[in-house]
Amino acid sequence: MTEPEPFDLRDFTPYLLNLAAEQSSLTFQSYYKDRYGMLRTEWRVVFHLGRYGPMTAKEICSRARLHKTKVSRAVSALEKNRFLVKSALEQDRRLELLKLTKTGQSAFADLYDAARRFDAELVGQFTENEREVLRRCLTRIAGL
Repeated sequence: MTEPEPFDLRDFTPYLLNLAAEQSSLTFQSYYKDRYGMLRTEWRVVFHLGRYGPMTAKEICSRARLHKTKVSRAVSALEKNRFLVKSALEQDRRLELLKLTKTGQSAFADLYDAARRFDAELVGQFTENEREVLRRCLTRIAGL
């Protein structure tokens, strides 16, 4: 009987995906953190509101696949820093509609442009074919 090849964590796909995600996320984080004082979840909340319009925290949790506690903290920080406002929904007073303020809209526009530039630079190291394969594979793994 042959011995199985030794397991190398560096060849484990979830590990590699995590390292790649963390490295790229940390690199982009320096932009939104330095410029707006935002944390990762805050940036994601701003992105969803800027991209899809007003919505509830529950909708953001679902779309962004974020835990409600993290979104709640992000919403509080963003409200405190005047990036968003909350208003009760007429049909269900327990839910609040989140909406970007003018400051939030301006930050979103800037971050959107920065994210597009960052993404182009990140994938610029690959050929067009490699970019297509990478996006297709990541999309499938992410279940999108």
